[in-house]
Amino acid sequence: MTTSPHFCGPLVMLKKVQLTLGSAAGPVNILRGISLEIEAAETVSIVGPSGSGKSTLLMVLGGLERPSSGQVLVDGVDLGALDEDALAKFRRGRIGIVFQSFHLLPTMTALENVALPLELAGRANAFAAAREALETVGLGHRAIHYPGQLSGGEQQRVAIARAFIAGPKILLADEPTGNLDGVTGELVIDCLFEQHARHGTTLLLVTHDPGIAERCRRQVRLMDGKIVEDLQPARSPPAAVRRAL
Repeated sequence: MTTSPHFCGPLVMLKKVQLTLGSAAGPVNILRGISLEIEAAETVSIVGPSGSGKSTLLMVLGGLERPSSGQVLVDGVDLGALDEDALAKFRRGRIGIVFQSFHLLPTMTALENVALPLELAGRANAFAAAREALETVGLGHRAIHYPGQLSGGEQQRVAIARAFIAGPKILLADEPTGNLDGVTGELVIDCLFEQHARHGTTLLLVTHDPGIAERCRRQVRLMDGKIVEDLQPARSPPAAVRRAL
């Protein structure tokens, strides 16, 4: 499962990924031949109308949904070659996920929620690292509070701290402001981008908000399970080429 330390290809590669699910009315094509490459440290927004496949694409990238055909490689690892246990271990070390609905464990404090990924990985300093992570999202003073005692914005910032705690190479955020008001949502997005900058993590962000989408360096638009637009800045020519110009 491990990659060569010299692996230098795109961090994410999707090759003709299709996902078809059964329904009472017959097969439903969710993703239709998606091919996509994403480099390390990129910020990419995934946009498009409801039902276009945005959230499903994130789930496939995170190994939470297996495609019907095609190939998904993250950090040089073919996710299709991993069993469920190996996938869980891979996610724990290299992929962070922030959901719209926070997904905090209600019987654990903020500190315990953030420390959990490190505890599962057997890290001895889990709670010290979690306390520091909460400080970086402005919630060090809320460490011993339970999710039910926190506002929606605070819960999402705890979820962001938890997603970044293990130093993932890629962070998947699925409508992270969907359950928040405008002002709170803006604070949460600021927090998300601050953590991206702090860790250098690749960020893939599903959103309906054009303003949030435009904060990403690259925008990928889906329609009916296909990529219909990929807006990205022109890449600078190599240094040797620039010197020759």
